[in-house]
Amino acid sequence: MRLLNIFYRRVIPWLAGLVLATGGVGMLAVGFIDSATTLPPVLLDILLIEVSMHRPARMPYYVVMTVIGSVLGGVLLYVIARKGEEAFFKKRAGPRGEKIRGWVARNGFLAVLIGALMPPPMPFKVVILAAGAAEMPVRPFVFSLTLARVIRFSLEGIIAVEFGAQALPFLQAHKVAGTFWCVVFAVAFYLGARIVMRPSKEELAAQEQQPVP
Repeated sequence: MRLLNIFYRRVIPWLAGLVLATGGVGMLAVGFIDSATTLPPVLLDILLIEVSMHRPARMPYYVVMTVIGSVLGGVLLYVIARKGEEAFFKKRAGPRGEKIRGWVARNGFLAVLIGALMPPPMPFKVVILAAGAAEMPVRPFVFSLTLARVIRFSLEGIIAVEFGAQALPFLQAHKVAGTFWCVVFAVAFYLGARIVMRPSKEELAAQEQQPVP
């Protein structure tokens, strides 16, 4: 833990300066790498908070670019896992891989949604690998991952602007409650969207009356 803290103190300012110099493209690149490969825990979150503190007016832009990069990296990992062999999944997922794959196979959308919102030590990349290995449909996977990332990164950006240098201590002190309410909001949004988009009785009746080609 001490070595990790030293790493953050040295690397985060350098990365933040690089992102501020390159704009949102830097956040997109780090978001992609974070999801598709292995970076230290919450490095992306801390970096987003850091750059949002320095340039509050550009916070929404940084959030959007971070979401895009994170989703693209997650989709790449998902495709690799879906096309890979069983040995690939077991090697990458580790000892908890089979349990997580079963959980994802049973819960699909909600499993990815919760996995993308939970803080470490939740093995988020294993959830993505499990979604690919279980051949979860692409659209629900992308939608759940995007929704979770929008909620998570938007909240972090808002807290960074509002609390400044106290943003990280605030998030650490309230991470359990914050994660809980994020999950509640995301699930409520998902259920509400399903209700709104559900076909009416007239539409279902019209579909049933259509001739089968």
